[in-house]
Amino acid sequence: MIIPMDTTEIDRLRTHIEGQRDRIFSELSTLVSFNSVHAEPGCEDDYAAAAEWTAQALTDAGLDVASHLTVDGSTAVIGRREADAGMPTVLLYSHYDIVPAGDPARWTSDPFSLTERGGRWYGRGAADCKGNLVMHLAALRAVEATGGTGLGLIFLVEGSEERGGVGLEALLADAPELFRADAILIADSGNAAVGVPTLTTTLRGGAQVTVTVDTLETPLHSGQYGGAAPDAVAALVRILDSLRDEHGRTVIDGVDTSGIWDGEPYTKEDFRRDAGILDGVAVMGTDADEPADMVWARPAITVTGFTSTPVAEAVNAVPATASAKLNLRVPPGMDTADVLKHLEAHLRSHAPWGAHVSVEIGDVSNPFAADISGPALTLLRDCLAAAYDTGHTTTVGSGGSIPLTLALKEQFPDAEIAIFGVEEPQSTIHSPDESVDPAEIIHVAAAEAAFLQAWGGK
Repeated sequence: MIIPMDTTEIDRLRTHIEGQRDRIFSELSTLVSFNSVHAEPGCEDDYAAAAEWTAQALTDAGLDVASHLTVDGSTAVIGRREADAGMPTVLLYSHYDIVPAGDPARWTSDPFSLTERGGRWYGRGAADCKGNLVMHLAALRAVEATGGTGLGLIFLVEGSEERGGVGLEALLADAPELFRADAILIADSGNAAVGVPTLTTTLRGGAQVTVTVDTLETPLHSGQYGGAAPDAVAALVRILDSLRDEHGRTVIDGVDTSGIWDGEPYTKEDFRRDAGILDGVAVMGTDADEPADMVWARPAITVTGFTSTPVAEAVNAVPATASAKLNLRVPPGMDTADVLKHLEAHLRSHAPWGAHVSVEIGDVSNPFAADISGPALTLLRDCLAAAYDTGHTTTVGSGGSIPLTLALKEQFPDAEIAIFGVEEPQSTIHSPDESVDPAEIIHVAAAEAAFLQAWGGK
């Protein structure tokens, strides 16, 4: 049963959660203090501590908690409460693992000490995704303080999302009953901008591709052989250049890279600001290409790593080998395996001078598209709009990937899946000075609490 939206109740929930601000900061401070990178040498103790903290937090929330060691060595923490008779079950998702903080010198403050500055909270994982974890906890406390819910609850916190999530997907395949729910709220995304409630409706799939070019048995003296000897770096640069046209648009032979986004727009001005593009540097594409087309509706290839001789170790020699790591993104409507087949053929066919090309492929995932027309997500959209007092919830795509969403959709095709959260462009997730706006935690938690009560008939 769905209870009609009550703005007075939304206000009451938001006020309760605003009153939790100090507790939310304290919880997030503790979580951020853990350098919880999965499978990273030197991070084992912090990773284990983050898992233990999460298990205790879910226990304190009144859930029955179990920690599951998965096949990739990660720990998934699952708390649950059974539904009242005839009531549906909602799964709440977030993750406690993080990407490495990188060079601390690039941070304004210690990445593992949550720091308030200019109204924002800074620290690794503050937005992605520990901020979403504490958001769920705040929402549950507000629900319990204002009448409870008859819903069944599954609170799933993953431990290796940033390293591909293989462990959780294997657990899902082996024990689907642990995850079975009627509505799945994946808090690992966020708003189009601060104060703009947003649901993400599409995710690109993708893969990691390593391409290696070999031209010589060994590097050769550039004075004796340079000019006639085939340079492996130059060969690889030519291959990589063939993956973009003169306007910077992705090109893969045999693949349609001209898709058009049919949802709400993402203007060039907003994209330039969000991406931090330097003055005088162009947004990729022509005047007719919109950023939403290029990041949500088309394949994309990013060169994320390049290996040859480091500049500091350079000698006067023609390189014999060079490698590049490519990150492929594939939009809904395309099959990742098919795009990969064409990409591999493209890389080989564009190799100059008969250079030898090898291609390694890993971390393959397909794209995802959500149906947000169902009753649960319709209600969640209303709750988000009411919590922000905007009258409208924006819908956007995402160029990123959350492989678990597709696995859940395939396992539970009738479940409604929402993607949302406390992140927004100023959060600069995965970068130095990652941050979260605490108002986003409060508003999203109020919306989630209102959903849990309305969907639960309280």
